Amino acid sequence: MSFSVTIVPSGRQFTMQRDDTVLSAALQAGIGLPYGCKDGACGSCKCKLVEGRVLHGAHQAKALTEAEEAAGLVLTCCATPQSDIVLESRQVVALGDNPVVKMPTRVTTLRRAAPDVMVLNLQLPANNSFGYRAGQYIEFILKDGNRRSYSMANAPHTVKDPAVNGIELHIRHMPGGLFTDHVFGDMKEKEILRMEGPLGTFFVREDSERPMVLLASGTGFAPLKAIIEHLRFKQNTRPAVLYWGARTRADLYMHAWAEQQAAELPWLRYVPVLSEALPADAWQGRTGFVHQAVLADLPDLSGHEVYACGAPVMVAAARHDFVAQAGLPDEFFYADAFTSAADKA
Repeated sequence: MSFSVTIVPSGRQFTMQRDDTVLSAALQAGIGLPYGCKDGACGSCKCKLVEGRVLHGAHQAKALTEAEEAAGLVLTCCATPQSDIVLESRQVVALGDNPVVKMPTRVTTLRRAAPDVMVLNLQLPANNSFGYRAGQYIEFILKDGNRRSYSMANAPHTVKDPAVNGIELHIRHMPGGLFTDHVFGDMKEKEILRMEGPLGTFFVREDSERPMVLLASGTGFAPLKAIIEHLRFKQNTRPAVLYWGARTRADLYMHAWAEQQAAELPWLRYVPVLSEALPADAWQGRTGFVHQAVLADLPDLSGHEVYACGAPVMVAAARHDFVAQAGLPDEFFYADAFTSAADKA
């Protein structure tokens, strides 16, 4: 049995089978509904069900609460239609310019940027057709079929730069993690990994003129680094401010890079924020929660766009408070919550 799906206000339509998820069918139809984890853990794909009925598969309560579901919100990554449906989503984008591909990739360098952060450089096959938008991610396909997701930390135009020679990833060690224990233990240069991408709808809307807040926690800095590189390459003039939240000074693992970009780019400011500054850090900068630093500096976000990436708790708090307290229209909050395998379990 098949049903029709209509997206408003764009008017995009597609037909799908009853046993498929709305998100999967939309992506197959070339319609980019917002999404992140695809596992019902992050809530990035949440949108409003205007008409019809859906049935939700397994998902986390923090991604879609009972109150939100009662108010008509749905998670497209785990919702299957029970009738023709109409969804409201203002973040629909056209897909197809960069097809999703599977390919082998070779580890070229591993560099410990912080005690628990590894910068990994991957060489792509010589005849590869891999393209992506700054902010998107890839998935590693492990030998047991499990997958692990990481955002590209370099802009697309740098892939063929000899200094990069592929893609750059920032990987945080999750002790006991199936993949990251290997990265921080036995992984060696020249190791072959299998990947699929590009994935995700987290990237700058370049047709907008709104000033941008780039909000990161931890390795959520990685896709924002790619976005800054891309905006620089495109000779951007839109004002942007990068807020990077970390626990200690050591966790700002590319602090000098961010300072250099802000010094060289008249449209970019950089505000680092530490939540647990150590006495040894001798930190003279901002402290506290990074999204609260944004609210202190920008109490009115009604004319801005926000690109938030990092821990799910930070992303969720930022979305709620920016909309409720600073007047940010919800459709201008773009996010990629970094959900770990433990988050998805």
